[in-house]
Amino acid sequence: MGVTRWEKPHPVAEKAAEALRARFGASIGETAVFRGEVTVVVEAARIVEACRLVKLDPDLSFEMLSDLTGIHFGDRDYEYEVLYHLYSFKNNARLRLKVRLAETNHCPTVTGVWVGADWQEREAYDLVGVVFDGHPDLRRILMPEDFEFHPLRRDFPLEGHGA
Repeated sequence: MGVTRWEKPHPVAEKAAEALRARFGASIGETAVFRGEVTVVVEAARIVEACRLVKLDPDLSFEMLSDLTGIHFGDRDYEYEVLYHLYSFKNNARLRLKVRLAETNHCPTVTGVWVGADWQEREAYDLVGVVFDGHPDLRRILMPEDFEFHPLRRDFPLEGHGA
């Protein structure tokens, strides 16, 4: 059976991974291709610069942040991951960037790169507990302001606190 067009990564996504590695070197972790989608792990301290590079480079043009989410693992070398799903209208290409947070739950905000990251970062903060440093208005978006917990964390009881 041959490789379908869905299994082969988009050349622009591959080019973006190469550009990130060339520009940031050791700040870029693993790069993976799964089912044709390219994922690049970026150090938290460099995520804003990496996002600017893939957005503003005219050959790449990942101008849309289609989704940003946080994941709490609790049982890995890193406790949190922040995932950035990017899309290039010009090239009809997708790219995923990941930040792994091991020692802290803090990550720089990308609201200066994509204004639409505002509510998505607030949701990740509210439900998972990732704090986005420099965010213009980091407050709860779904849960009540006085709610002390983050319900999508692995350590949140299935029946809730106080049940």
